[in-house]
Formats: sequence, C-alpha cells, structure tokens
Amino acid sequence: MGPDDELVAGRRPVEEAFTARREARRLLVTPQRRQPLERLVLHATNLRIPIVEVEGGTLTAVAGFDGHQGVALVVAPRRWATTDEILARAIERDEPPFILILDSLEDPQNVGTLIRSAEAVGVHGVIFPTHRQAPLTPAAIKASAGAVEHLLLCPVDDLPGALADLHSRGLRIAGSEAEAPLTVRETDLRGPLALVVGSEGQGLGPAVRRRCDLLMRIPMHGVVGSLNAAVAGSVLLFEALAQRGTGDLGAPVATSGSVDSRAAGPVEQVQPNEPIEPIEPNAPNAPNEPNELPKGRPKRVRTRPQAASSAADDAMQTGEAALAEPAAAVAEPGAAVADDAPDLLPEAPNGPPEVPNGPPEVPAARPRRSPRAKAPGD
Repeated sequence: MGPDDELVAGRRPVEEAFTARREARRLLVTPQRRQPLERLVLHATNLRIPIVEVEGGTLTAVAGFDGHQGVALVVAPRRWATTDEILARAIERDEPPFILILDSLEDPQNVGTLIRSAEAVGVHGVIFPTHRQAPLTPAAIKASAGAVEHLLLCPVDDLPGALADLHSRGLRIAGSEAEAPLTVRETDLRGPLALVVGSEGQGLGPAVRRRCDLLMRIPMHGVVGSLNAAVAGSVLLFEALAQRGTGDLGAPVATSGSVDSRAAGPVEQVQPNEPIEPIEPNAPNAPNEPNELPKGRPKRVRTRPQAASSAADDAMQTGEAALAEPAAAVAEPGAAVADDAPDLLPEAPNGPPEVPNGPPEVPAARPRRSPRAKAPGD
C-alpha cells in the first residue's frame, strides 16, 4: 500500500464503501474465504477493480487486526469535512444541528462504535481533535460497520476553539460528568446541540469542560461506578434522539395516539350525561290519563276476534264482568281500572301455613296371622 492509500477491512465496511462510491483501487481476498465473498468479488469485477489474493496472515499484518473476515478494499484517501459543511447538512435536512464531539478518545474500537451510534441517531457530523486522539484505523472503521462512509467527519487542531465557534453560532455544548447535578433524563437536549464525550480515563478535559453550557450524568444503581466511553456516549445520543424526535427545532413529535397539548390547545372537558328523570305514574286523585308513549313507537291496540255466534258473545261478556268484580274490589279509591288490565290473582293467606301438632299419624299395623298347624292326618 502507498502513503495515499486507505484500507477498509471487513465485509460490511467494504459493502458500505461500494455503496458510498468510494474510489476503489483493488480488492484483497484470502483464497480460503473467496467462496463466501463471491458477491463482493463479482461486484468488483463488474466495476473493473483488480482482485488480489493474499494469505490471511498477510492481510492481518496489513490491516493491523485479525477481524478483517478475509476481505479488504484499498481506496483513495478520505476527504474530511468542515464545520460549515456539517451545519449546511443540518440546513439541508431542515433539522436543528446535532453534532457529536469526541474529546481525546484512546481506543479505536470506542471511536468506531460511537460513530456507528451517531449515524444511527441522525447526527449531522462528528468533530474530534487531531492530537491525542485515536486515529481512524481499519479497526475503527470495522467497529463502525461502515457508518464512517455516510457521516461527515471533521478533525480540528483546536477543539476548545471549535466549541467556542459552535457556541457563537447558537449551539449549546452539553457534556457528561459523574458529579453533575442533573441526570440525562432531566436535561433538555432539544434544539441545536453539540454533545461532548470525554476520554476513557480522564473524561472531559479542563478546557473543554469550561466550554460546556450544561453538564449531566447517567444514573447508576449498580456496584460498578462507570461505563465504557462508547456505551456512555451511546446512551446520551439515544436519550437526545428520544427528546428531539423528528420535529422542527427539536420539538417533541406527537406519537400515534397522542396529541401535543401545546399545539392542540386546551382540551375541552366532556360533561357526563345528565340523569334521566323517571316517569311518575298518575297520582291517585289525578284524572285517569294514559302516559304518553315515546315518539315513533306505535300504540298497540288489542282486538278481539269476532264471535261465531251470539251465544259465544254472551258467554264472553259474562266472563268479563266476573273478572272485573275482583279487580274493582282491590283497586284504590278514586283510581279507574283500564279495560285491558291483567287478571288479578287472589291474595295469598296471611301468615305461614298451619302445621298439624305432633307427628303424623301412622296407621296401625295389621296383625299377622300365625300359620295353621298341620293335622296328623294331613
């Protein structure tokens, strides 16, 4: 490899480099792994990229780690972004700027993991110092799973100065510290924001800490008192994503089934249904007037079939008169009885039924007849 070459190792990083249309110069493949990587080899062949077979040990020595999965792509040098380009991308997406700041991380694996998390939450760019910072090695690119190909990366010589420039442009600088008074859940992470993640051993540097507008901590309830830098930074990134949502200027977006009260205004209180007044029956001294039927409900009219003979008519009239007498006897004074009143049953006698004294009589047993003795002559 020449001094102007960059190596991207690992199957997923190589795929993302092809997707990002990086200028590829040659593809390195181990013979033992060529069959599983046939799709990448075919794609490189279609793009007229030279295919070079190398041994696994040689590829490990070139890449600097053994997690290359038997494939690597030699590409042109990476083009770094600037702070203005990161802010321009936020304007293109019509979103408040969201930037990740790495403060002197030492482990390339942590660098790659944080870049992967940053790309997942929609960060517009990553800013890190050129000195006292883990370089973007093939191991860091492999840890990012190719996210470095889709994210703007901006190395700066003066990190505190870059933070002061972002602050002058309206961004709030938020850092994490174990002794901060507020937790990450209690901190407002909406709007233009630059999130700073400190190094694994010392955390935030003194100059960077003085540039922070707010400090927060991750609540810990276990025995271990700290988290890995990549894990802690990912927690902060996804908490910021949860608060920011995808709304304008970082306003939280109403999810399915919910309404933002600030946009919808006060909610009208729904009064319970008023109780329905019961219909009182006619008073005893009131004229006998039938209750009004509900509208739309037809009034039922009872009809009698025409009798076949005059004798049947007389019998029916006689029965109706007989039934009317007990009904009139039990009716209240001053109340009339309707013609279609139901038949009234005779009143049950008052008190419990009479029980005869003593045990029931048992009929006397019939005397048993003794057998007749046989006579000697029988």
